[in-house]
Amino acid sequence: MNMKDNTTATPAATKAIPADKPAPHVHAPGEDHGHEHTMMIFGKNTELYFSLLCGALSGLAWLLTNAGGAPSWLPLSLLIGAYFFGGFYTAKEAVQTVAKGGFEIDFLMLVAAIGAAILGKWQEGSLLLFLFSLGHSLEHYAMEKARKSIAALADLAPKTALLKTAGGITEVDTAQLKPGDIIIVKPNTKISADGVVVDGNSSVNQAPITGESVPVDKTAVDDRNNIDLKKAAQLDAKYRVFSGAINGNGSLEVMVSQPASDSTISRLVKLVNEAQTQKSPTQQFTDKFERYFVPAVLILVVLLCFAFLVINEPFSASFYRAMSVLVAASPCALAISTPSAVLSGVARAAKMGVLIKGGRPLEDLGNLTAVAFDKTGTLTEGKPKLTQVLPLNGITEQELLQAAIAVEALSDHPLAKAIVRDGKTKLGSTPVPQAQSLEAVLGKGIRATLDNIPVFIGNLALFEALDDNRPSPAIIQQVQALEAGGNTTMIVRKDKQYAGILAMMDTPRAEAAQVLQDLKKSGIRRMIMLTGDNQQVADAVAKEIGITDAWGGLLPEQKVDAIRKLAQQENKVAMVGDGVNDAPAMANSTVGIAMGAAGSDVALETADIALMGDKLDLLPFAIGLSRKASRIIKQNLWMSLGMVAILIPLTITGIASIGPAVMAHEGSTLVVVFNGLRLLAYRK
Repeated sequence: MNMKDNTTATPAATKAIPADKPAPHVHAPGEDHGHEHTMMIFGKNTELYFSLLCGALSGLAWLLTNAGGAPSWLPLSLLIGAYFFGGFYTAKEAVQTVAKGGFEIDFLMLVAAIGAAILGKWQEGSLLLFLFSLGHSLEHYAMEKARKSIAALADLAPKTALLKTAGGITEVDTAQLKPGDIIIVKPNTKISADGVVVDGNSSVNQAPITGESVPVDKTAVDDRNNIDLKKAAQLDAKYRVFSGAINGNGSLEVMVSQPASDSTISRLVKLVNEAQTQKSPTQQFTDKFERYFVPAVLILVVLLCFAFLVINEPFSASFYRAMSVLVAASPCALAISTPSAVLSGVARAAKMGVLIKGGRPLEDLGNLTAVAFDKTGTLTEGKPKLTQVLPLNGITEQELLQAAIAVEALSDHPLAKAIVRDGKTKLGSTPVPQAQSLEAVLGKGIRATLDNIPVFIGNLALFEALDDNRPSPAIIQQVQALEAGGNTTMIVRKDKQYAGILAMMDTPRAEAAQVLQDLKKSGIRRMIMLTGDNQQVADAVAKEIGITDAWGGLLPEQKVDAIRKLAQQENKVAMVGDGVNDAPAMANSTVGIAMGAAGSDVALETADIALMGDKLDLLPFAIGLSRKASRIIKQNLWMSLGMVAILIPLTITGIASIGPAVMAHEGSTLVVVFNGLRLLAYRK
């Protein structure tokens, strides 16, 4: 096996479906009528070739009949051959369906063709089978374009990996990799497994997995010997890589965190395949409609066969009219109108890094009027940042930061880490002294020694209870003003002197305000933030980014109640969260949407829709795609049902015969299919 062939980055769009996994022949997503296993003498296009042979034989028979001079058995033989090639797959599906106790459109078409032959109308019957089989084969060919977009996911991950062992580097099948193995990822090759970078630095193109258009910098973890692989998904994104992502110019050593069967890409493929079997509300309607409509048509056709008893015409005329009505009443376009749009929409979304689990969430997403958001990690960055540094009593900003960083460097609290990280950025190359003897004080702050001077850092409550040297009214006023603006405040005191105030805040995502504007333009009336933070913080963030409603101080069960209340008010509401602590709220919403779901089992399993990259701006794209999908589905329904409504009266009255009815139906079927496939080219 050539190593390069299995590791070199190749655009997913150029991939072919694996030979051992042929795409199923479909009427609806998830259905498999078994074409791929029967008489594939011309390969995967056998159905199309059979249809063309039917047309050729039918056309030749027509020429011989009209030219004259040919023995009568010859055109008839050609037409019988046309019946065989045109009706082979139709008959196979009809037999399979009837054997299961059901009736399908294929059955109606087969009965109509047999009826035409009984009447001696072999030519019209062969035309019916030719156009019907051609329409089906082209429909399947067109649908294959949507399926390939999904099937390409399975080909994203390379088949082999370079495994590092004590004996050197060995090329192995990715299926053999297990957690803890170390693999080598060469420059400009695909990454073979989900894992953690333990050596090297590089920029990685994660677009195939998360939809991120800009390569992401990856670097090695600080301590490769103490990695908890069970918690790998909780590590910073700069340490984690995904199977199928494309490495840049640097070489990486990656510790495998998931076996190939549980990798992000494998779970994606599994969930997308499951999504194809989940029918939308419209698809459920059309299935129910057909279940009653097909028997009704058969009853009508039987009654029309006996029209000669009521009106003055021969049985053959009544029978021919009944067969014409049978063709006219066969809603071919209706059967494929919704699946073609759903499959195309799911495929297009997957290509952009949005996993939509089937037709129901695709349609529901387009009908939303309200979206509820978790705050932390969804509308905000999910980590505190040092937003303001306010020196007091003649202390300079540099002195305040040096003291705060020296003390907080001894703590592992998230707020302490934020002060150290952002404080050092503000100081630049200015050195930071070392503090000693860190200890917690009253559970509200910390104390350490810096240059033999005690330094206290904590909230307002700490200093009000610490001793008699309490903050002045001016300091208290400043703290309250900052907290009213959504900040978390820390007061710094050196011995008896108050040195300053530090303000931290989980800042909104840079794209949040624009995303909310886009959602408003798309027709979302209410955008609600649900957070466990206090109401002041919620109001401050809401004001900055344009949220219409901010509900603070909510526990997880209260978020569920809020979602239920919104559902009563707005009928359909989505919940956007991280898929873990927001899972109950998402489960009670119309559509649950998980943020940053790449690598997260819980997010992928909980949500109806998963934004694979941690990109909020994919949400307007997904809603826009859904709205267009809903419009296309409605267009297809009106087109297909309208054609049936027009053709049935025309054939009953004798204005239209089998030929025009067939051409009208199959033409509308192709229009419906290609209308659905327009979603593959959707742009925001």
